[in-house]
Amino acid sequence: MINAVIAAVGVMLVLSLSRVHVVIALIVGALVGGLTGGLGIDATLKAFNSGLGGGATVALSYALLGAFAVAIAKSGLAHALADKALAMVDRQHASGGGSVKWLLIGLLWVVAIASQNILPIHIAFIPLLVPPLLYVLTKLQLDRRLIACVITFGLITPYMFLPVGFGNIFLNEILLANVARSGVDISGINVTHAMGIPALGMVVGLAVAFISYRKKRVYDLAKIEQVEQVAVQYNPLSLMVAGVAIAAAFIIQLLLDSMIIGALAGFLIFSVSGIVKWRDTDDLFTEGMKMMAMIGFIMIAASGFAEVMKATGEVQTLVQTSAAWIGHSKGIGALLMLLVGLLVTMGIGSSFSTVPILAAIFVPLCVQLGFSPIAIVCIVGTAGALGDAGSPASDSTLGPTSGLNIDGQHHHIWDTVVPTFLHYNLPLLAFGWVAAMVL
Repeated sequence: MINAVIAAVGVMLVLSLSRVHVVIALIVGALVGGLTGGLGIDATLKAFNSGLGGGATVALSYALLGAFAVAIAKSGLAHALADKALAMVDRQHASGGGSVKWLLIGLLWVVAIASQNILPIHIAFIPLLVPPLLYVLTKLQLDRRLIACVITFGLITPYMFLPVGFGNIFLNEILLANVARSGVDISGINVTHAMGIPALGMVVGLAVAFISYRKKRVYDLAKIEQVEQVAVQYNPLSLMVAGVAIAAAFIIQLLLDSMIIGALAGFLIFSVSGIVKWRDTDDLFTEGMKMMAMIGFIMIAASGFAEVMKATGEVQTLVQTSAAWIGHSKGIGALLMLLVGLLVTMGIGSSFSTVPILAAIFVPLCVQLGFSPIAIVCIVGTAGALGDAGSPASDSTLGPTSGLNIDGQHHHIWDTVVPTFLHYNLPLLAFGWVAAMVL
């Protein structure tokens, strides 16, 4: 009989790729997984409903960030940024605005990386930074699939390679801790060295993305003008208030570890300053929440989906079954463990949640197959990271979509999920396997 996790993830992915809405794909996938796993319809729905709350915090955070993003657009910041960038494009008309393009790509790349360590705000920057730049990116006819790959690289690679910020949590508190808990001596292991080759795979994937999406792509500017209000008037005061609101939102989030309070504080600054009129706050808030509604519902549905997967008990069964298939071959063993990690993470949508599940069974198996301690850390870490890119339910893909799809011209599955899956999971799988064999 087919494993419930394979059935659920398979159905969810097939439906998503067939352009069925991701929320529906997650619900149907969860039902298929629960029934295949023997839970029955009542137990499946109970598990799904109990898991919904797990995504509510992030969903509400994104709704508030959406309202904050609309307020930023109202301030004229988007128009100011567009004016400056377009003036630079005009001055470089002969070269097609090439340096501006690279400046914007570099800015998003640096901020995405910094969001994992220097300013550990994770995906909170995307709805605030990307929409104001979208008008210029569209004028440059830059393929948004490349931007999705750039941002996703910045959200994943730092935590799987640099033990700082979120990387400290993933590498030290989760990866090394679970490997040690499973009986491997990790003293003297340099976790950056262990994850260096897999991280190089991410770099290769990013380089290939620049080749894949090098051609210009035309988007409808009129649709962006409708949502970004690029014709709004602005003045130094409104731009200053926008800067203060953004800084306050980030600082408060860092201090209180709450995107909700940070976004709310930023929105209130706009309201109190008069940039957003009190009589307009209700409509503006509703508009912003609607803009982020899809992302929020996907995150909520994904939490229910993950809870059903856990309730079936077949995540562990899948891991144990793969261990039985491996036999005594290190090469086959490393490949199967990485593939199982890919499947589990794509279903659960979180690398941080996957590692403890995998480590409990894979670490003893790795010891039995004769892998070195550093190779074991590499295998478990890479297996956990695989699937973060390319999962319809991961915040590493939902984040870029939330910023790039505000005008409805960037499809979550075909413009974010599929590109990031191809450009990151495939090289990460290859480089992770090589690392396991040579370390």
